[in-house]
Amino acid sequence: MAEASNAVLRCTNLHRHLGQGEGRVHVLRGVSFEAERGQVCAIVGPSGCGKSTLLYLLGLLDKPGEGQITINGQLMSNHDDAARTAARCAHIGFVFQFHFLMLEFTALDNVMMPMRKLGRLTPEEMMARAHALLTSVGLGEKTHRLGTQLSGGEQQRVAVARALANQPAIILADEPTGNLDVKNSAVIFDLLTSLAKENGQAVVLVTHNPDIANRCDSVRPMRDGLFV
Repeated sequence: MAEASNAVLRCTNLHRHLGQGEGRVHVLRGVSFEAERGQVCAIVGPSGCGKSTLLYLLGLLDKPGEGQITINGQLMSNHDDAARTAARCAHIGFVFQFHFLMLEFTALDNVMMPMRKLGRLTPEEMMARAHALLTSVGLGEKTHRLGTQLSGGEQQRVAVARALANQPAIILADEPTGNLDVKNSAVIFDLLTSLAKENGQAVVLVTHNPDIANRCDSVRPMRDGLFV
């Protein structure tokens, strides 16, 4: 029973098709999965096996054809777009392979954007939290630098801080170190996992990097739209 109560994210029997007509592909074939607080899970497998499709469904960026997704015990997969967007903002942080920063804004502004959207904090509280997060990822002296003035590794560290901005219960990361060298990959993974564990957040990580996967708490191999 304790394990069940510790699962912050759960999906059951997810199916997803992509394409139309003869080109229609059954990408996910009945996937069930749980993510627990304070645990880092790697999803691994060859390109095209459904890893990223699953991550986008778990992040409420897409809807399954069949199956259910619950967050903190609340069914979310069948909600309308507005409710899913609100849940995503409140409960989920994303880190992608490419940082997707607004490069014309400062690091501080980028981290504050999710907080502004959620609207829980005052402007002063947002600024203080953004500064604290950037300090925690080693960028306390570069908070006012524009995205264009940061290296690739620094940009990805800003993306990690941004993902943690609203204290989400779940961190979803799609190849978060795939665009970085070995040293920066290790830095980003260590930052992401240590900060998440400190806060009791669940981390679900899609990766092709076996060194990263082997350092996670659990590894779920995927093939042809199913866990194997």
